[in-house]
Amino acid sequence: MQSTRGFILGGLLALGFAALGLEAQTPPKPPVPVTDQEAETQRIMAKYKDVVDRGLEWLAKQQYRDGHWEALNGYYPVAMTGLAGLALLAEGSTITQGKYARNIENAVDYLVNRFQKKTGQIGNPSDLREQHRYMYAHGFATLFLAQVYGEESDESRRRELEKVLAGAVDFIGKAQTKLGGWGYVSAADSGAADFDEGSVTITQLQALRAAKNAGIPVAREIIEKANDYLKKSTMIAVRHASQPFKDEAGVIYSLRQGGSNIRPPLTAAGIACMFSAGEYQNELAVKWLNYCQRHIPIDKSGRDSFGHWEYTHFYYAQVLYILGEDRHAKMRPDLAQIEQSGKTALLKWSRYRSIIFDYIASRQNADGSWSQGYIGPVYTTSLHLIILQLDKGHLPIYQR
Repeated sequence: MQSTRGFILGGLLALGFAALGLEAQTPPKPPVPVTDQEAETQRIMAKYKDVVDRGLEWLAKQQYRDGHWEALNGYYPVAMTGLAGLALLAEGSTITQGKYARNIENAVDYLVNRFQKKTGQIGNPSDLREQHRYMYAHGFATLFLAQVYGEESDESRRRELEKVLAGAVDFIGKAQTKLGGWGYVSAADSGAADFDEGSVTITQLQALRAAKNAGIPVAREIIEKANDYLKKSTMIAVRHASQPFKDEAGVIYSLRQGGSNIRPPLTAAGIACMFSAGEYQNELAVKWLNYCQRHIPIDKSGRDSFGHWEYTHFYYAQVLYILGEDRHAKMRPDLAQIEQSGKTALLKWSRYRSIIFDYIASRQNADGSWSQGYIGPVYTTSLHLIILQLDKGHLPIYQR
């Protein structure tokens, strides 16, 4: 009886203390220690916060009422909507939460409304503004919607997006050329002549990877054919017979057209695509990276002998971000040994970021936009914002 009264009394005392706000508190967990790298990342994000915020605000204001963005002269509305949407997602907003949730939702509505149920294409095939480059549009739209899909909580809306993405993946598969790549238009298009091109191929591959990561089925043979295409599109630029891990190789413009003109932007894009698939030690990726390390300058001069600085660094930044501080050392142990002697030999995200972020910030216009390049400020601003926000880690396709 005594123990029962003690139990009851203890319970009453606990209730009394709780009523007074004096209940026993769980000791707070000690803060997780921040590494030097994490501290530096936080410092960098704070340093460029105003740059990013002004860019995002400008970009959001350029969205049309129906949810789309466009390039110069009204061109490429589907492609620009996909890229601008990715830039807003990179900020941390989703389709339901955050400062740019309404912009993202409107962008999703615009793209879903342009989904062709019969073919699976995202876009209007008769729209002259997209007609000659519609595979880019379809690829970037698919990539964007795949990132949104994972955050959609409304069940009916989620089922709708699933149908769109499944159709989009099917369209990409049917658009693939016999050699395994993709061209500006679908290989099934009567005027395509089975033409392939490296940058479009990368766009489709990343879209397929994003869709697969989101749970959308992707046929293995499509990916295998595409990987084989990139392998066959690779040319050795510098060969080291006794040390093949030092070989430098790059991706050419078109496998069907052939030629020996290696493109640094396409090579960087190829590495980013391979890294997106988790292949960090792939022999081909090592050779591509060797080539890029020599041919893509990381400096503030903006040197660009290949005419696509924004495109090049959109993909090269993804590569360096995924490399982080130590992955290149694992790919090239010989360079790690040189690094230990005090010489800069390895590619590291912190080094790239410290130089390129300053350069990007220096080119920003007073209104928050970037206007370099010939496609238009929405395009350039979107790419730069994605680069500047990689450290936030909000876009699954670009995460380490």
